[in-house]
This record gives sequence, structure tokens and C-alpha cells, in this order.
Amino acid sequence: MTIRTPVKISQSIPTLEGAGVHLRRAFGFGDTALFDPFLLFDDFRSDHPDQYLKGFPWHPHRGIETITYVLAGDVEHGDSLGNRGTISSGDVQWMTAGSGIIHQEMPKGDERGRMHGFQLWCNLPAAEKMCAPRYRDVTAAMIPTVTTADGAVIMVICGRVGETAGPVEDITIAPQYLDITVPAGADFSHPTRPGDTVVAYVIDGSACFAPDAKTESGNCSLLVFSDGDRLAVRTANRQARFLLFSGRPLREPVAWRGPIVMNTEEELQTAFREYHEGTFLKHR
Repeated sequence: MTIRTPVKISQSIPTLEGAGVHLRRAFGFGDTALFDPFLLFDDFRSDHPDQYLKGFPWHPHRGIETITYVLAGDVEHGDSLGNRGTISSGDVQWMTAGSGIIHQEMPKGDERGRMHGFQLWCNLPAAEKMCAPRYRDVTAAMIPTVTTADGAVIMVICGRVGETAGPVEDITIAPQYLDITVPAGADFSHPTRPGDTVVAYVIDGSACFAPDAKTESGNCSLLVFSDGDRLAVRTANRQARFLLFSGRPLREPVAWRGPIVMNTEEELQTAFREYHEGTFLKHR
């Protein structure tokens, strides 16, 4: 058994996105080899409507998947294919942009003004970058929960924990996306597939993420782990809640500009030219 240890620990950084949304970026637009097959992770938790109501107006995507997970509030969305809907508290939207989609996401918050959510970008392999766009809308009620022997509570969005499978399946990188709460004073162990990229993002409390770690990682901490077949987490005086995602690296060239991620600069130029010419959408 090989325990994974952090090879990088950092804090998400405040930034502005969309039409002026205040958020924290944990990673993105750099060091793609370290996070492969993941590209970007944003934490858009806020209790102040003026920091998020301007939202993310119409913009294109091609070559990626975006996973939006909402803990509090609502995100209204619509796209050029005629899809409309709302992602509410506890819901997940797994959007495969594929060959191209133009959409908008407009956070609305809840009755207390809270808008708490996260967005993860996954890369698509070259063979699937021009696939037909699709949505997988997952309501909170569809996400199973597992309670482990050590008292941890795991919400399984994607992947498998023991015999429990998450509702999102048939993704090429075979990802796992879990929302894990470890109680205070616990030692939590979780199996991981060797060779996968494994990343954790702490959203509440604090914990040590290696057997010999002396320092706890708290809220807004990002951890990228070495290879291995198990993750070990230890809490002290308070519980820890973190998002854990993992997947098979693609190990393909990355050509990335803004909301479009392809494999070559020529493909990028084609995408932006088509967007400006009005021929961007390939599947309607």
C-alpha cells in the first residue's frame, strides 16, 4: 500500500471573472501537466449579491467539460441550443461542451443572499473534442451518500465508493468527484487508483493530508498528491470538509485560450474564427 502525499499545497487566489464575479481560483491557465486531465477550478462562494449577480453572460466553450456544483443559492443557465434551467442547492451540472456551445450562467443566490458553488473544468481527449454537446443535470436527491466505518460522510457525485456509484457515468477520464466530511479526531483512509491525478480542495475546517504531516490545511487550501493507491486524512479538534476529484491523465498537447481548449494552435485559431463568422456551432 502506497499512501499519497501532497506534492503541492497552495491557497486559492481572489480574482474577477465573467461580468465582474468575485471568486477564488485554485488553479487554471498554467501548469496543465500537474493537473492533467483537469484544467481549472473556481470557488465562487459569496454572501454578498453585489459580488456575483453580474454573472457570466453569453460566452463560448469548445473542447472541455464544465462541472458546476452548487451548495447554496441558484444558478440560472441557458444556451444557444435552447436549453434552459436552474442549478439549485445541492445540484450538479456536468456539461460537455464538445464541438461548441454558447451559454450563460447567472448566479441568483438564496433568500439570505448566499451563493456558494464551485466549477471544475475537465479536458476532453482529442478524439472527443468535436463530439456533440450534452448536459447531465444531477439533482441533490440523485447524489448518494456513504458513511464509512471511521465516521466520514461521502457524497458520491461521480465514481464509486465501495458498492455505491455516483450518478455521472461514462466519462473517458474515469473521474471521481466526491464531497467528503471527516469528523473531528478521526483518521480517514480512501483508496485511489494508481496513475490517476488526485486533487483535494478544503471547503470547511482543517485536516492533515499525510500520515506524518505536522500542519493542517484549512479552508480554501488546494492539495495535489503524489501517485499511490490510498489517501490518508487526519483531523484534530474540528471536522474537515473537502472536495476530492481524480481522473486519468490524457497526456496530450494543450492549446488553450480563454474558454476554448484544443490540442493545437491551428485548432484554436479555427475555433475563434468560426465563432466570429457565426459557424461555431456544429450540432444543433
